[in-house]
Amino acid sequence: MRALVLGATGQIGRFLLQELVAHGVEVEAVSRDAQSLQPGVGWRRFDLYVQGDAMQRPDVVFSAGPLDGLLAWLSRTRHRPARIVAFSSTSAATKQDSPDAAERELALHLQRCERALEMHCDARGIGWTILRPTLVYGCGLDANLSRIAALARRWRLVPLPSDAVGLRQPVHAHDLAVCARVAANTGKSLRKRYDLCGGEALSYLEMVRRTVACLQPPARILLLPPWLFRGVAHLAARLRVVTDFGPGMLERMRQDLVFDAAAAARDLDWSPRPFRPEPGNFPDG
Repeated sequence: MRALVLGATGQIGRFLLQELVAHGVEVEAVSRDAQSLQPGVGWRRFDLYVQGDAMQRPDVVFSAGPLDGLLAWLSRTRHRPARIVAFSSTSAATKQDSPDAAERELALHLQRCERALEMHCDARGIGWTILRPTLVYGCGLDANLSRIAALARRWRLVPLPSDAVGLRQPVHAHDLAVCARVAANTGKSLRKRYDLCGGEALSYLEMVRRTVACLQPPARILLLPPWLFRGVAHLAARLRVVTDFGPGMLERMRQDLVFDAAAAARDLDWSPRPFRPEPGNFPDG
């Protein structure tokens, strides 16, 4: 198999390169910036949104970056792959009714991109699979748990509202990389979308507790009444101590964001690990 990996320097992409090379796949990876040599990986340097193309026709395209970047490349490439396995996000569903306008727009954007990808592939006879992970972690490149870990290192404690009991299912990026490889090699996944969640559902509070407890040295949780936490969060946002901490995020801390991965388990042997974070999942700096 010859594979093209878009988003190769991101969190999922890094594990995906390792997974594909380990299974003897010929890999061409795309980056806007120069990359260090990596055994089994040929790097192509170009911007998906502007210009550039793969050197050789890929059998499979793995997209671990923005969906609109994949679509921009597809609109101009001279190649027609047999398969595309693309990562989207469960945010396409969970943020569509958010009180935050920017989050609602993100959900609509993801939905539009998914539909555009499906239409493009169906019109050209390209097999497609869309994977929707939730709360990805693994090597410190995510904007959720890694941000919490960074705050914990800086402050030695993390304030949380006492009602942050909504359920979460964090999923390791390596498990997602394995799933993408399996999806590309089975006809069962053709023209399907899959929600991909971790192997354990736990409260938001417990998820953060485990995250800060694995740091060296470990940090602590400071539980606050919800009204007080909202005030602290608002002040921190105004002072730009934290960013992107809007009403939608506060509301979701109380909501269960749990997904059914039965279809992925049936078609893709999806069996992800439980949430047992280690310091290496959240490297410092």
